[in-house]
Amino acid sequence: MSDTPLISVRDLSVHFGVRGGGLGKKPVVRAVEGVDLDIEKGSFFGLVGESGSGKTTLGRALLRAVPITRGDLTYDDGEKKYDLAAIEKGDLKDYRTRAQLIFQDPYAALSPRMTVRDIIAEPLEVMGITASKAETDERVREIAAKCRLNLEHLRRFPHAFSGGQRQRISIARALVSRPRFVVADESVAALDVSIQADVLNLLKDIQQEMGLTFLFISHDLSVVAHVCDHVAVMYLGRLVETAPTRELFANPRHPYTRALLSAIPSLDPDDDSVVDKLEGEIPSPTNPPPGCKFQTRCRFAIDRCRTEEPLLDHAAHQHNVACHRWQELVEVFEAEDAAAKERSDKRHAATAKAEKAKASGKNKGKTKPKSKPGSKGK
Repeated sequence: MSDTPLISVRDLSVHFGVRGGGLGKKPVVRAVEGVDLDIEKGSFFGLVGESGSGKTTLGRALLRAVPITRGDLTYDDGEKKYDLAAIEKGDLKDYRTRAQLIFQDPYAALSPRMTVRDIIAEPLEVMGITASKAETDERVREIAAKCRLNLEHLRRFPHAFSGGQRQRISIARALVSRPRFVVADESVAALDVSIQADVLNLLKDIQQEMGLTFLFISHDLSVVAHVCDHVAVMYLGRLVETAPTRELFANPRHPYTRALLSAIPSLDPDDDSVVDKLEGEIPSPTNPPPGCKFQTRCRFAIDRCRTEEPLLDHAAHQHNVACHRWQELVEVFEAEDAAAKERSDKRHAATAKAEKAKASGKNKGKTKPKSKPGSKGK
């Protein structure tokens, strides 16, 4: 990967005014607040968090689909460089060909009055990328094949397709302009598990084939672990932890990240890991708590957390965490993990012993009785 990130974000904030509120100062929704982020070229970057944490707003800000309140936002693919915080209308149109969005709901994202061919071709025609109908049709057929759509599908309307097929149509529409950067906003959340796997594998294949950079927004950490090589965790408009995927899942440093990971269902019926339950709801972005935004739900919060907001601190290679106590909590988390492993080992040992005893009892019942002396030959 290049040393220069494709997307560079510094102190990015996105606020929305709220109508009403009576006299006086109008309330403001602080959807994104003070975000610092680098997305490397060719990476599959994951962004996770609860609903209402600001993930979608951040993704749309990187596409300049929402106004930016404050901060620096730069796009640099080596051919073109844009200052997205102050981009002009003409450059924004060109940027649209280089950055695209895959929507969450494949049922609502496609017009029921347009054929699949017209849906995929629309970005080419609106942005004036192709010079003739023949060139447009060629590009449409090319991207349809990459997205595993048959040519006969191009003549049909969206209602004739399943959810997975509709999402592949949405992917084809996003990729037909040959972008460098794609934001996938919960793009598999509405699909069945088996269809999710098919779409995720398709995205990975296309990324490698076309050299794309993805921002993959999701609330499902198991999906993120499957496809992403770097992950950022977001809470109430702020990044609380960023790290390479393996590092984040192996060594979560922030209590919020640890709580999200502990909520992933385990396939082991004997798993004795303690679920770190989060009490209450995420606070309102119109009235965020002082200090650390997670302090209202954190079991480790102290007075400093309630008055001073933590900044991202370097914990390890490419691993940053925004927590005042992360160094102290390393030992606490290790002790909790060790205790959970000990309980699990004891349960596995007890289960194995019970199964062995049960099998031994069955074998004894099947043993033939010894013949009595002198009974031979009778």
